[in-house]
Amino acid sequence: MTTGMDQQATAAQQSARAMRADARRNHDRLLAEARAAFAEHGTGTSLEDVARRAGVGIGTLYRHFPNRHALMSAVWEDAVRDLLARSRALLDDPQPCSALVTWLRAIVTHAGEYRGLSSALMSASHDDTSALARCSKPMREAGAALLARAQEAGAVRPAVSIADLLQLTNAISLAAEETPDDPEMADRLLMLTLRGLKADGCAAA
Repeated sequence: MTTGMDQQATAAQQSARAMRADARRNHDRLLAEARAAFAEHGTGTSLEDVARRAGVGIGTLYRHFPNRHALMSAVWEDAVRDLLARSRALLDDPQPCSALVTWLRAIVTHAGEYRGLSSALMSASHDDTSALARCSKPMREAGAALLARAQEAGAVRPAVSIADLLQLTNAISLAAEETPDDPEMADRLLMLTLRGLKADGCAAA
């Protein structure tokens, strides 16, 4: 026999599920609109505009993403997952140096999708409190494995660190972002950088 308390409990559970589903929809809409707005206007776009495009208030945006870096981190996480998967696949590449170049080039490509992201990633590397910093550790670990293979093969100097290499890659992305009329710039700078880091020259992928 169902009591009034049972009915109230069931109603409360249904209401909680509905609230969770609504919150998930808001989260997904905000993330989708942020991707579109960042791609169109850069990561400095108005967060109020992102909320408006998603059909929610700015308070709802801040409940899901407490600050701009938190929203940028959520947008960047999809690219990070792709880059981590790519790094694992490249560990089997018979040419370690080419594998490293391929991965670094992929970082430049992904970072270039959102104007302002490269600069934010460079800043976040020095700020462990930034939401963007949580993407840094898995990226450093993935890159370190590829770099170690290239160093063991004698392709890259032993003193080169993955932290420095990622900073250089972000700087290249930023330079390319500031020179959109030269689409080959990023690749040229990447090759120049790797030649400077290597004992005998690192072949392009």
